[in-house]
Amino acid sequence: MLIDAEDYQRILGDELRKLRRRRGWTRKELNQHLQSEISLQTLATYELGTRQCSVVRLVELCVAMDELPQDLLAKVHRRVFVEEPGRVRIDLREVVSNARPELLPLRRWAEGRLRQTGENGAAEVALDLPALETMAELCQMPTVDLIAALRNLAPH
Repeated sequence: MLIDAEDYQRILGDELRKLRRRRGWTRKELNQHLQSEISLQTLATYELGTRQCSVVRLVELCVAMDELPQDLLAKVHRRVFVEEPGRVRIDLREVVSNARPELLPLRRWAEGRLRQTGENGAAEVALDLPALETMAELCQMPTVDLIAALRNLAPH
């Protein structure tokens, strides 16, 4: 199984943000509890998933928020790798090779995504319900029909 690094980073950032908000802290307040000083912009990019967080930094963030790093990573893992209702994992190569005419917009998107990730990039992605609804609209088909079609293509 390949990891979609962008998706993983985004979900990790989302979990970090949820953890901080559960404590009722602003980023500035979190920063005051860290062992080493980092900019508020850096914290923001971690939470947005636009910057990779080193293992040591992740542990430092978790310790500051009284969370075991392995528990946080388990939450991320479940969100990234476990099938959730309304979430479908697809192999972009399977979408590209599918000849169903109604999936043409999806095929074009998959081709573009494969070009972006390059030869060694992740070909398997997870689509959430908002993404599925948008794609269904582009394909001019009901969301449930698109989900059924994609589940037939889904990696096993």
